[in-house]
Amino acid sequence: MIKVGIIGGAGYTAGELLRILLHHPQAEIAFVQSSSNAGNPVADIHVDLLGEAGLIFTKEMPFSEADVIFLCMGHGKSKEFMETNKLPETLKVIDLSHDFRLKREGNDFIYGLPELNRELIKKAKNIANPGCFATGIQLALLPLAAAGLLNDEVHVQAITGSTGAGQKPGETSHFSWRNNNLSAYKIMEHQHEGEILQSLKQLQPSFENDFNFVPVRGNHTRGIFVSAYTRFEGTAEEAKQLYAEYYQEHPFVFVSDKNPGMKQVVNTNKGVVYLEKHGSKLVIISITDNLIKGASGQAVQNMNLMFGMDEKSGLNLKPVAF
Repeated sequence: MIKVGIIGGAGYTAGELLRILLHHPQAEIAFVQSSSNAGNPVADIHVDLLGEAGLIFTKEMPFSEADVIFLCMGHGKSKEFMETNKLPETLKVIDLSHDFRLKREGNDFIYGLPELNRELIKKAKNIANPGCFATGIQLALLPLAAAGLLNDEVHVQAITGSTGAGQKPGETSHFSWRNNNLSAYKIMEHQHEGEILQSLKQLQPSFENDFNFVPVRGNHTRGIFVSAYTRFEGTAEEAKQLYAEYYQEHPFVFVSDKNPGMKQVVNTNKGVVYLEKHGSKLVIISITDNLIKGASGQAVQNMNLMFGMDEKSGLNLKPVAF
């Protein structure tokens, strides 16, 4: 059994990790740390886990009891954590923040998008889990980059659910503001652009065209809907074949013949991609659950790869159809 520790256990991503790991056939939760909730039952915060486990939040972080830890803290705090804690040499780390996603000197974290870096993830000690927007957008564009076919500017609009903003309440996550409402934010300057461009250039070093990204706050709770388009000289059938071949060895990504709806992926680790050709433009729709494939499910997928387990272990999650 793989023994797991969770640091920052009170947030949305930690809650999703707990739901998945409690039913993972080869994982055991060693501890769930939360300074602000230490001593309280985990089910007091993650109320849907009532009766699922008798876990108690702890202030301590007994690293020696774990094989891997998941960092579920705010952006900036993971870097501070790694600098201030001496971890056992054998302990693996999967970070769900933004802190280690970009390659910099001294950063030994592998970017954890399995559809891009699966073989590197298998050998990694430390993983930087991708951002939720970044995951959905990359699934839309990676096959084109791998074939060297991103030869024009790329346009992306992506709509995210309110859970993408985290559990701490804010003006734009308040129900009265969010419900029956839409708004764009961080237009052309979202923090996930850096990791997206890094991955595209990893596959297609020549890519230097404009990347135009408009993020949108949706009036739903979870799920990301990406619509992207760029110039593509081939036919629709050639595009579908290109995508099918790229994802044929990746068990969580599916190329659909039908225009999908977001509920197909909510509560699952799936990514669904759909293609249409309009004139010289290829339109790509990509849908994911921001908390699972965009965060905690992908983190467990990475854990499975790091420890030589079946990539799909513990991730046979069912969509919520209605």
